[in-house]
Amino acid sequence: MTTTTTSDPRRGLGRYGEALAARYLRERGMRVLERNWRCEHGEVDIVALDDDGCLVVCEVKTRRDTAFGDPVEAVTVAKAMRLRRLAAAYARAHPGPAAVRIDVVGVLCRPGAPPLVRHVVGVGS
Repeated sequence: MTTTTTSDPRRGLGRYGEALAARYLRERGMRVLERNWRCEHGEVDIVALDDDGCLVVCEVKTRRDTAFGDPVEAVTVAKAMRLRRLAAAYARAHPGPAAVRIDVVGVLCRPGAPPLVRHVVGVGS
């Protein structure tokens, strides 16, 4: 029997990647509105507002290596469609900006090297 605990190294890596992504977005002029927003359709890692007033629903993918590809490549068509549903649900629950965009931030944390952050704007547009 496998038990998942809060000491799961993957969860820690994911939290670290999300914190880095949030800082990265703030440094680029975005205002982070929420982290880990949940609804019946799932969870959004980061919800932000860009400097043009566009609501940005952001998926964060963090990896230690590229054995399975670049972190942003982990967002499949199915995941992009789910992100669209989540973005619509967030917009319904929080009326405001008319424009909504879905971004992906990939964080690569290789041992002994500084993290690499890759921001893909407008996924599935």
